[in-house]
Amino acid sequence: MIQKTPIAILISGRGSNMRALIEACERPDYPARIALVLSNRPDAAGLEVARAAGLQTIAIDHKLFGKDREAHEHKVDAAIRASGAEIVCLAGYMRVLTPFLVNAWEGRMLNIHPSLLPAFPGLHTHEAALTAGAKEHGCTVHLVTSGVDEGPVLGQARVPVLANDTFDTLAARVLEEEHRLYPEVLQKYLVTKHI
Repeated sequence: MIQKTPIAILISGRGSNMRALIEACERPDYPARIALVLSNRPDAAGLEVARAAGLQTIAIDHKLFGKDREAHEHKVDAAIRASGAEIVCLAGYMRVLTPFLVNAWEGRMLNIHPSLLPAFPGLHTHEAALTAGAKEHGCTVHLVTSGVDEGPVLGQARVPVLANDTFDTLAARVLEEEHRLYPEVLQKYLVTKHI
C-alpha cells in the first residue's frame, strides 16, 4: 500500500487545478491525499466542487482582516496544521503571501503559475506573452519563496504560441497543460522528497 502524504490545497476561485489534483489523489497509486481545501473567498466555486468530492473545506475570508495580511495567514496556517497536511499546494490562490506563511511552509509549499518562469511573473501572463511576441508559452510548478513567482522550478510544460492566438485561446491551451503538469510534478516531488 502506497504511503499517501496529506496535502492542503488553497484556492480563490473555480479550482480547476484543484480538480486535477483531486482526480490524481483518487488513484490508489498516487502518493497524496487531500486533507483540506481552503479558500480566502467564501463564495469560491471550487469549495462546492471539493465538498461534492467529500473533502474537508474551510473558507477564511481575507476581507474580515482588513489590511492585516499576516493576521489572516495566522488563521490559514492554523487551519492547515489542524488538518494534518504536510504539503501546501497553491492552486489559483490569488493572494501575495507574507514572509510569515512562506517561512512557515518553506520547502513544503508549491504553486502553479501560467507562464514559463522566470518569464512573465505576476498577473496577466497570457496578455504579456502575446504582447511580447513570445514564440512559446506555458506553465511552471515551483516552490514558493518570498519573491513573487521566484522560487525554484520543479517542472514546466510548453505550448507554441500560434499566429491566430487570442488571450483566451492561449490561456485555454496552457490551462490544459497545467492540469497535466501539477499532479505529475507533485507526485515526483513527494516520491523524491520522502516527506
